[in-house]
Amino acid sequence: MSDETGSNDRHKSEHLPALTQQVGELVLAGSLDHAEEVFSKAADEHGDYAVAQVLSDLPPQVTALHLAGFDGGKTSLATMLVPPKAWADSLAYIAATWPDNLIEDDPERIAENLFNHVHGVVYAQDDEERRNELLEAASATDHGATIFAIMWSLAPREILEVAGEILSKGRYVSGQTSADSDIVPLAVDLAKASEDGWERSLLELFPEFRHSAEMAEIELPDDPDEESEFMQRSTRDLLLRLRKQVPSVRSMPRRSPRRSLGTDIFS
Repeated sequence: MSDETGSNDRHKSEHLPALTQQVGELVLAGSLDHAEEVFSKAADEHGDYAVAQVLSDLPPQVTALHLAGFDGGKTSLATMLVPPKAWADSLAYIAATWPDNLIEDDPERIAENLFNHVHGVVYAQDDEERRNELLEAASATDHGATIFAIMWSLAPREILEVAGEILSKGRYVSGQTSADSDIVPLAVDLAKASEDGWERSLLELFPEFRHSAEMAEIELPDDPDEESEFMQRSTRDLLLRLRKQVPSVRSMPRRSPRRSLGTDIFS
């Protein structure tokens, strides 16, 4: 039995480099549907392991290009099976897939598409452990903090409300705010998965503060066009900030030191 298992593992391993090359070439050629067909065939023949391994072996900029073609409304094996670290690495390059003019002309549209992408990956499976691993990995880098801040910038009042609720209620937070927003449940899940990731994303949106506890008494103006008393990065500014964080193909993103409370808000 063990010899047969070892033979099957070797058989899988022998095919993975060819699969990785094939998927990479299809993605770079713009044939995302054909790349998904390769993933589907690999899953049928070798199991989900093969798809996950190929996604781990692909250059992160190629994974970003592939995943950018799918959102919460499209079914994709890649979004369901991408390993947390491979996804987190690919997010460093996602801003490179955006048309330049859209950042200036319609930043909210890009932010909404980004939310659909993140939501589609994080909730692709009903698996709390995988969800936590994805959120923790994605928020553990500077570009990840910026990505979450971009999404929060679409609903800053609700984010401040839920930040205050998290501070006061810890793990018993309900996530209820004065306005319904699909973004709030994601924010609560991020805070539960990674206190540090949640904190970093808040400080990216509201850079004048040292930690989230200082935001408890802040109230944003009712009119979104009215200037606030404290600095809040706009969606456009955050998109441009993320674009500047896209690494060169020769370098990999590294986490830089960032201030953190270092306590468990859900203890």
